[in-house]
Amino acid sequence: MKLLKRIFLLSILMIIIGIGASLTLKAAIGVMGFDALTQSISFLSGIKVGTVGMILNCSFVLGQWILLRKDFNFRHLLQVPMSILIGIVINFIFYDVLGSFIFDHYIVKLILLLVALIILAFAIGAVMALDVVTFALEGFCMALAKKTKWNFVLVRQGIDIVCILLVILLTFGFSLQLTIREGTIIGMLTLAPLMGYFMKRIQPVFRKLGLTNEEVEKIDANKNSVKAV
Repeated sequence: MKLLKRIFLLSILMIIIGIGASLTLKAAIGVMGFDALTQSISFLSGIKVGTVGMILNCSFVLGQWILLRKDFNFRHLLQVPMSILIGIVINFIFYDVLGSFIFDHYIVKLILLLVALIILAFAIGAVMALDVVTFALEGFCMALAKKTKWNFVLVRQGIDIVCILLVILLTFGFSLQLTIREGTIIGMLTLAPLMGYFMKRIQPVFRKLGLTNEEVEKIDANKNSVKAV
């Protein structure tokens, strides 16, 4: 019953993430590396951006299965429906709900981006606090780091660099609209601190509601008892 509640809450948070991601795309002043790549591929192929995201994220899950094999479990598999849910929400909000809206003024676009980043930071921070599943890209980076013994942070940063390089190649190679702009830098500077801010405040709430990961709680408790000794 507890797991079902956590998965239900996770689904709601994924919908919120899809809404936030749609708003960053609609602001059209630059998005984060992976989102920039999905949008560039969308421009090139004509496939909806949410669908491109689904395909790439499911590819990352497949990559985890190849790397982890016997260690691949339900938590990893759960990334597939969650990635599909986010993609569906992005397609619905970006094309159907916001498709007819045109934002001409730069200040409006900037405000829209900032609101979107706050929404994303809240929802992603809550997902991390809930600790039911990791995002497909992060999961792939963790699996790659585990398999190669490389540092996770370096692997994650390396993926971002690859995404940005691919965006630049696609943009100038096929004369596409540039998806890496000032919004990319704003997101890089603000998203992580905002996530940390929300996560610290959400964790105690989830703990009181009994929605946190019991195994992680036990590990933290053991660490604290060791420190006390």
